[in-house]
Amino acid sequence: MTILHNKILDQIATEISIALKSTFSDVEMTKEQIYALISIAPNMKMGHFAFPCFPLAKATKSAPNIISGKLAEAIESKGIISEAKGVGPYLNFIVNPQFLGNEITKEIISGDYFSKELVSDRPRTMIEYSQPNTHKELHVGHMRNLCLGNALVRIKKYADQEVIAVTYPGDSGTHVAKCLWFLKYHNKEAIPETNKGAWLGTIYTKANLLLEDELGTDKETTNREQLTAILKELESQKGEYFDLWKETREWSLEMMKETYKWADVEFDRWFFESEVDSPSLELAKKLYEEGKLVKSEGAIGMNLEEDKLGFCILIKTDGTGLYATKDVALAVKKFEEFGVENNIYIVDTRQAFHFNQVFKVLEKIGFEQAKHCHHLQYNFVELPDGAMSSRKGNIVPLNNLIHQMEAQIKSEYLDKYADEWTAEEIQNTASMIAKGAINYGMTRFDNNRKIVFDMKEWLKLDGETGPYLQYVYARINSLCDKLSYSEDLNADFSLLKKDSEIALLIKLSAFNDIVVQCHEKNSATSLCSYLYELGKLYNSFYADSPIAKAESEELKNARLFLSKSVSLVMKQGLQLLGIEAPQRM
Repeated sequence: MTILHNKILDQIATEISIALKSTFSDVEMTKEQIYALISIAPNMKMGHFAFPCFPLAKATKSAPNIISGKLAEAIESKGIISEAKGVGPYLNFIVNPQFLGNEITKEIISGDYFSKELVSDRPRTMIEYSQPNTHKELHVGHMRNLCLGNALVRIKKYADQEVIAVTYPGDSGTHVAKCLWFLKYHNKEAIPETNKGAWLGTIYTKANLLLEDELGTDKETTNREQLTAILKELESQKGEYFDLWKETREWSLEMMKETYKWADVEFDRWFFESEVDSPSLELAKKLYEEGKLVKSEGAIGMNLEEDKLGFCILIKTDGTGLYATKDVALAVKKFEEFGVENNIYIVDTRQAFHFNQVFKVLEKIGFEQAKHCHHLQYNFVELPDGAMSSRKGNIVPLNNLIHQMEAQIKSEYLDKYADEWTAEEIQNTASMIAKGAINYGMTRFDNNRKIVFDMKEWLKLDGETGPYLQYVYARINSLCDKLSYSEDLNADFSLLKKDSEIALLIKLSAFNDIVVQCHEKNSATSLCSYLYELGKLYNSFYADSPIAKAESEELKNARLFLSKSVSLVMKQGLQLLGIEAPQRM
């Protein structure tokens, strides 16, 4: 069932429905269907909202332009509708600025606009995102997953959906063994007092480089034996390496928690790869005993060749499991532990085949909820000079990046306020702007597009960036303070006649529609585009429509209410992207 949460579209849909019944009595189209077809008109001179008449052509046996003309004649100018007119195959509407201004700004300023029921279908949804490996350094590439997941959790919660946010760090496997191996046999550095997690990541890189250098030498066999011994000890959960694993794992987890705190991200549950290590093998063995898995060349798994997915190995010839083994067990654990109805995995596009195999295995072993498991893919983040790799060491460490961004923000934008602002406010604002740049930059592109991270471009105040939107908000906030904005001001919205004023009101009315669209598409891109367009519209309005020097006090107040509404929508939209809005910049 569609919820008609947009009052403007609801009233227009009502008038179209009445006109349709009186003009074409044999045509059946519900109000919900009509509502879904109405959109903002592309040309303000031709109308503010538009309804396409193409879907009615077959049932009415009339051309769309004839239909639009007849419907326009049947619609009276009343309430929000100043005029209805046929424009080719579209039925266009001019809205009443008095009605529109009162309706939109009142709801936004009271906060009612941000607490509406938006969707009727609200399955209990788990979103798994941010799956960094322990014993590696967090870098800028990890932020796309984190920012996308955080935005979707916020968007779905805003739409009043029950969401369980979880993370699944990789704290076991070969990469851990390599790190411990280097610490045991080759490290000559003193362990630092702080930032141990980031330091551990550099040890992992050194381990990889050394192992690659010694391939083909007389040391290769020894290295392989030592790594195998470490892995076996970790599996047995006792011994020197297991103790070292527990200690170093905490260094990585502490680093992750610091990053999540900085990004204002919280998880309801931390699943760990080590947590499902043994249980996943036990489940695979049980499935084999039940005849649901088969043995092939010494390995146990499922033949998925009929589904063009090859052979999915769950138990290797040496008796150990793989990522697929763990993901099968983890899926079962998620549904059993939380009773979720929908399970979304935010993982990069390289794992598409892996998840196709895992979901097909779940389906064929009779796991009914397999159809509710979804892989939400996204593409990579690259640097201007190419791809990143923790293994090779060509990454931008996240902690370093944050400090660089904050330093640049201070030197370029905030240090000039040193005599007016406290050092704490300057630091907090720099942190907000850095987060704004990263969060917006990581969510504004379609999930399938690659992202090229360029710090200089992302920090601009005059481009499609997070800091630009934060600046729009801060500028309006400063303006409202300067002009003594108050909810008690007397405003006359009928005085808003300029295209820039009406365009801004119409844009504000669409915010919740955009949020619903993002919720349904599992993407924050439309919200990013909307906020950028809103910012540009406001700047056009500000240049075109004087506020302090308006022709009358009532017009000044109407424009002030409009400005305040933009700031509140901008703040709410940024919040859904995980971005704070500074009071001043």
